[in-house]
Amino acid sequence: MTEQAEQAQQAHQPAFDANGDTVLIAYDGSAEARGAVEHAGRFLSAKNAYILTVWEPIHRQAARAAGMSGMMQHDWSNETGEQPEDDDPAYAEAVNICNEGVDLANSHGFVTEPFLVESGTAIWSAIVDAADELDVDLIVTGTRALSGWKSFLQSSVSDSIIKNAGRPVLIVPPIEDED
Repeated sequence: MTEQAEQAQQAHQPAFDANGDTVLIAYDGSAEARGAVEHAGRFLSAKNAYILTVWEPIHRQAARAAGMSGMMQHDWSNETGEQPEDDDPAYAEAVNICNEGVDLANSHGFVTEPFLVESGTAIWSAIVDAADELDVDLIVTGTRALSGWKSFLQSSVSDSIIKNAGRPVLIVPPIEDED
């Protein structure tokens, strides 16, 4: 698409209206998240969407991985005063993922606003907290649909969202490819 055509398309696109019916779409770049955006665009009449990407600073990811090995945890803190996202590759990746989600949602008829959240606890908690902060009408998310022992051993993010959101939630299961 040429730059002029893109500008003309943007000129005709309505503005995001946070006071209208608004959804929060949790987007992590996975096939399940893409499927959730596609189905939401197809079936929902609300067209204002926050595209939420939850990210975890790289030093916390490393500490969590070290904790799984049974090694003693270092007390990570940000004593430099810099914003952790200034040079964090996890933040840069989250920005790219969120932008991808915005583009995908726009292509499915949504008027979007990106929303990044740094995870301090569980991902489901960050999603529910963001929904509360933004006062959205509906949360949309995909699911990996764990079954068997995996579902017994791991609590699903989507299950936790349903149990704790206090608002409607649309869960889109993985769609099997038709052969």
